[in-house]
Amino acid sequence: MEAFLISTGIVALAEMGDKTQLLSLVLAARFRRPWPIVWGILVATLANHALAGGFGTWITSFMGPTVLRWVLGVSFLAMAAWMLVPDKLDDDDADVKPRFGVFGTTVIAFFLAEMGDKTQIATVMLAAEYQSWMWVVAGTTLGMMLANAPVVWFGERITRLVPLTWVHRISAVIFVVLGLLVLLGGEASVTESAALLEK
Repeated sequence: MEAFLISTGIVALAEMGDKTQLLSLVLAARFRRPWPIVWGILVATLANHALAGGFGTWITSFMGPTVLRWVLGVSFLAMAAWMLVPDKLDDDDADVKPRFGVFGTTVIAFFLAEMGDKTQIATVMLAAEYQSWMWVVAGTTLGMMLANAPVVWFGERITRLVPLTWVHRISAVIFVVLGLLVLLGGEASVTESAALLEK
């Protein structure tokens, strides 16, 4: 349950002002059909985060506990720094044409925009840390929906209500805390995870 709650909270915060949230705004403004867009975001997120979570749990199978601890700890600290860099939507991402209907276009555009994005990388790291693919993917998907569905329904009014600078700072602090916990006190949890994998 801890994996689910932390994954939900981190991704919901990390997604605020992220390029995929900006893409949600573009899709909502362009198509004005919220339900297919929301369903498309859900399907794209599930597919993307399922792959990311699978990769995160897979990499722990060939890393020793000490290496894994350092990789995760440094990755969380790097993610904290990345959170402070504002995202922009590329021209290619913003130029969305409805070749496959609203739902299909949303699935494809959102899936591709999420590749290599902060929230996808966070999903990889969380899955590696918690060794709980299902709960991490469920949590990160819920976090994405909590951040993106209101934007589809209410547009820029939602993003104006939330001070993005503070959201990014809070996210960065959470990633720093996670990184320090893994580096300073997380060796036992990583060792336990590795022991479970060996069984």
